[in-house]
Amino acid sequence: MSDFPPDLLEAQTRLHRARAEHQALCQGLPWSAEPLDGWEDTRQLYPTYTSARAASPGWSEEQRAGDARLRGPVLDLFVTVSTHPYWASLPAGEVVGRRMELKRDTAAGAEGRADESAPASA
Repeated sequence: MSDFPPDLLEAQTRLHRARAEHQALCQGLPWSAEPLDGWEDTRQLYPTYTSARAASPGWSEEQRAGDARLRGPVLDLFVTVSTHPYWASLPAGEVVGRRMELKRDTAAGAEGRADESAPASA
């Protein structure tokens, strides 16, 4: 890995894991948090395509609690990573490239251990 501060590497790895866990939960949720009617629309650029959504029952209280429980750490870790003092030590033109490098450097480590830290059920 690169010369990133250890606490920044650790926070970014935790952010990868937290986002993956939250995303896994969200993929199983209804498309709308609130109950909404479905819809269908044929007014598209291509007349053979129909855009549609089935009705959403909304999220249960358990689903809302799960979302809140998993979203909080994602937001906290995002703030930790994005406001880390390391970024201020770089020339402005290098920040984006280094940020992408940090994500790449930590993604493999987060994926390798994601199964170990994942909860038994969502």
